[in-house]
Amino acid sequence: MSRRICSGSLFEVSPPLLMKKKSLSNKPRLLDLFCCAGGAGMGYSRAGFDVVGVDLSPQKNYPFEFIQADALALDPKFLASFDAIHASPPCQSYSDLAKRNGNAHEWPRLIEPVREILRSTGLPYVIENVEGAPMIDAVVLCGTMFPGLRVLRHRLFEANFEIIAPPHKKHPLVHTFDRRKAHYGKTDEWRDFVGVFGGGNCTVAAARDAMGIDWMTKNEINEAIPPAYTELIGRQLLSQMAVAEKMLKSA
Repeated sequence: MSRRICSGSLFEVSPPLLMKKKSLSNKPRLLDLFCCAGGAGMGYSRAGFDVVGVDLSPQKNYPFEFIQADALALDPKFLASFDAIHASPPCQSYSDLAKRNGNAHEWPRLIEPVREILRSTGLPYVIENVEGAPMIDAVVLCGTMFPGLRVLRHRLFEANFEIIAPPHKKHPLVHTFDRRKAHYGKTDEWRDFVGVFGGGNCTVAAARDAMGIDWMTKNEINEAIPPAYTELIGRQLLSQMAVAEKMLKSA
């Protein structure tokens, strides 16, 4: 894996939705910040982007080029070398669990500084986080919107371009091994929706199948988003980028 460490301040570049540079494969390049093990990155790759991930911690299972670095300290010229940026800042401070435990203050709250950096680039960007996070005009995606997924996993997506979400379907019964639940024994982890989180209620294999992820550990899957979410967003972004480029050429 390729690793580089970059640092620097903010930098103004070209307007949103302008396809500026191509990779060697002639695909637009997307920077995946706070990438973890690559759930979001895989979706963008499937949509048609060349993906580079950045995370402060080593990510041995990240499936694309990976850079171990502080996402908040990247050189602005490095940021400007991409066509779009996705960021998934740590969500713990905004989670229901932290609110219930009263320890939200123990986790970093990075959405605002990340938004400032992304806006300064002038590039198309996406910020992803959990419900309750301070997002602006965010779209909610849920596993019920995607054929083949068997997790609910609501996530918010804020972007400086339009994201159109599929219909939000009724939540189905979620599989459980808990004898205290009324539907214990009536569900199956290979057929029904499952809970993929710390502790969880299904095997690693079933979690991978339910999320559409086959390369992560259970702990990594617990923190991931299904690639189907960002594949949808990536395809919509590429379509809008192509329209913007066509308009620019005809101007």
